[in-house]
Amino acid sequence: MSDYFGKNVPKLGFGLMRLPKKLLKTDIEQVKKMVDLFMDAGFTYFDTAYVYPGSEEATKKALVDRYPRESFTLCTKIYAMTPMANEKNVKKQFFTSLERTGAGYFDYYLLHALMANNYKKYDIFRLWDFVKEQKEKGLIKHFGFSYHAGPELLDKLLTEHPEVDFIQLQINYEDWENPKVTSHANYEVARKHGKSIVVMEPVKGGSLANPPKAVKELFDSYHPDMSYASWAIRFVASLDGIITVLSGMSNIEQMKDNLSYMKDFKPLNEEEQEIIRKAQRILGYSSTIPCTACSYCTKECPKQINIPAIFSAMNKQLGNGQHDEAVKNYKEVTESGHLASDCINCKQCEKTCPQHLNITDYLKQGAKMLEIIE
Repeated sequence: MSDYFGKNVPKLGFGLMRLPKKLLKTDIEQVKKMVDLFMDAGFTYFDTAYVYPGSEEATKKALVDRYPRESFTLCTKIYAMTPMANEKNVKKQFFTSLERTGAGYFDYYLLHALMANNYKKYDIFRLWDFVKEQKEKGLIKHFGFSYHAGPELLDKLLTEHPEVDFIQLQINYEDWENPKVTSHANYEVARKHGKSIVVMEPVKGGSLANPPKAVKELFDSYHPDMSYASWAIRFVASLDGIITVLSGMSNIEQMKDNLSYMKDFKPLNEEEQEIIRKAQRILGYSSTIPCTACSYCTKECPKQINIPAIFSAMNKQLGNGQHDEAVKNYKEVTESGHLASDCINCKQCEKTCPQHLNITDYLKQGAKMLEIIE
């Protein structure tokens, strides 16, 4: 439990980004059960976004319509880079989010996914002033921004906007010293400015729930009964200044696992911290693709390639040497076409990737690795 903004906030947040599906639609009944488990365990922080398909509507049905408004806290986001974006239609997102969720107000509100190639849009559209106005009206309790770039720009933004209440950062043990993600450096900048942090991608889009074999063996040797995801979430929850740690849970089993060790949260002890450091050293030489499956890239792909799914298949071979499993998985996710080799090298995907991955190069690698001629 952490004490922020005059209220106790449990250290686990429910990220409503990767919700369970049934017949290609959000499985609302399963989401309701997940919400009930979460709330019954004493957790209250829910995170959605205007651009998460169906998420705000699911939030209304599974949470807002079923629980007293004061019993939970809700965060959503405004995004300046939607197609045909202009100041008027971007600001309209806020009121659409209010309508979709039925929440009446937002406890937390974020300028969404700021990075080097888009942060100026938030100035051009005067969104900083806009969210401050909504806060003054009582429609927002606390506001900040989520961020996907380096420490220099973060320092600039926090210097120019000291009024932000908090910041949302991607932090996990694999990316702690990753020069492309700079989790550690960004964390230090935020703390230097006195900002508390909501953590996103603590399990790196699920990849740290199934780390390379050497890391699994390391964790199992110390605590064979703990899930691999638990190591990742407890690592970030043990840091100072953390409001809550978002977990994008996709089914009841993941919810139960997270609750099992976060309901009575215990920070990592020194032995566990040393094991994490060993895991980081192992992962420093890992050749896996650091994709978090956020799917921003797929929205921009003219060939409709399911990039995160292809990268997940590749990582079965790159991380664990599971070639046959990788080929099988690749065939499944490309059954309807849209192969890695269909990439036309337009690089639209790379412009929106929060991880700044060389996606087109990886797709070429995937085509050579997994497109088996029979």
